[in-house]
Amino acid sequence: MAKHTRKEDWIAILTGTLIVAQGIFFLQAAHLLTGGTTGLALLLSKVVPWSFGTLYFLTNCPFYLLAWKRFGTQFALNSAISGALVSLFADHLHLVIHVDMVNPVYCAIAGGLLMGLGMLILFRHRSSLGGFNVLCLYVQDKFGISVGKTQMAIDLTILVTSYFFVEPIILLYSIIGVLALNLVLGMNHKPHRYIVKYN
Repeated sequence: MAKHTRKEDWIAILTGTLIVAQGIFFLQAAHLLTGGTTGLALLLSKVVPWSFGTLYFLTNCPFYLLAWKRFGTQFALNSAISGALVSLFADHLHLVIHVDMVNPVYCAIAGGLLMGLGMLILFRHRSSLGGFNVLCLYVQDKFGISVGKTQMAIDLTILVTSYFFVEPIILLYSIIGVLALNLVLGMNHKPHRYIVKYN
């Protein structure tokens, strides 16, 4: 399979991170959560006086080292840049867009789909968002289990843990978003359909 050019990779990273940040914006608008380090950062932002973007980048930092060790310098660098861009975009989208009426079901579905699409773009251009994405890519690479299935298991574990910190209805809506996100990944990022070279 022909490799993407460096120009294509950078355009994809900008596109993918903006789409992910837009998905996070919808989740934040309805006070919803999600899985992975994004979910952890959203949960922490409710109790820690730091912005989501700061918390998101900090929780991802250890996984960039894993990305470097397992997938090489370029993939780790791309992932760190992607994580930083999502943090930057997510913290500043409120300057260009404002939601006056919020339907939590729509926000859950739209947020999950947008995040899944953005992550899919990044995966196919030698990047990720760090965090559990790196672990999921490792599991797919090592054992042939799709990213969507592994991500789903991790996300549901985090959401179940969140039960002790949020209202049950918020948790229910959040699960809908996680299902939407992983539906995109599960159907579109299968190891036998698209092979990515990380080094």
